[in-house]
Amino acid sequence: MKPRIFAVGLFAMGIALLWSPVTYAQSLPSLTINGGHGTPSQTLSILALLTVISFLPAILLTMTAFTRVVTVLSFTRSALGLQQTPPNQVIIGLSLFLTLFIMEPTLSAIQHQALTPYLAGHLTLLQAGKKALTPLRLFMYQQTRPSDLALFLKMGHVAPPHHLSQVPTLTLIPAFIISELKTAFEIGVYIFIPFIIVDLVVSTILMSMGMMMVPPTLISLPLKLLLFVLANGWSLVVQSLFLSFHGGG
Repeated sequence: MKPRIFAVGLFAMGIALLWSPVTYAQSLPSLTINGGHGTPSQTLSILALLTVISFLPAILLTMTAFTRVVTVLSFTRSALGLQQTPPNQVIIGLSLFLTLFIMEPTLSAIQHQALTPYLAGHLTLLQAGKKALTPLRLFMYQQTRPSDLALFLKMGHVAPPHHLSQVPTLTLIPAFIISELKTAFEIGVYIFIPFIIVDLVVSTILMSMGMMMVPPTLISLPLKLLLFVLANGWSLVVQSLFLSFHGGG
């Protein structure tokens, strides 16, 4: 069920991005193509689906929790001093499923409010796009720092909004991205600190023993791995990521 929610949720988000009045929907010519009874024709539906699929990577990278998750996991690997372990494929795969888990409430709301009514013929494509965009905008707004949002509002010469509905989507998205990067870097600093201490201690001990020809990483790497395993590090990192979204962080 969860993979289906993820797929249909991203589909609806793609519709929202492509068909929202914030983008270019208002500039489309007045052309009605339907298959009867107000439903989209099969050709138009296939065209919309192919267009959405081409935008899914950009939507996933910029409008979900993926940016923060993959950045923190990359920081974790770097802090351990490992170059290709875990491999990039594992990091990306874990990031995808953690994104699914973290964003399940948002994706479920998109499915119930937009995609399911659209597939049932109760909403037009544009109406479904507007409804799909609402939960996603709320998620991004809740995770965006006011200072970052204010920066892009100022650069875009947009008056300070009094409500989320007054925030342009094209302003909210870049503000959300830099907020995610800042949060991911903050988490990364906390991950690096204990491993830096291990490196410093090992280097100091080796120098005091006159073993300056021994590479410090030869001793510190096994110690960092042992420390990470004993502390159940992956569980702590994943828990910290989840709480950063749903724990008021």
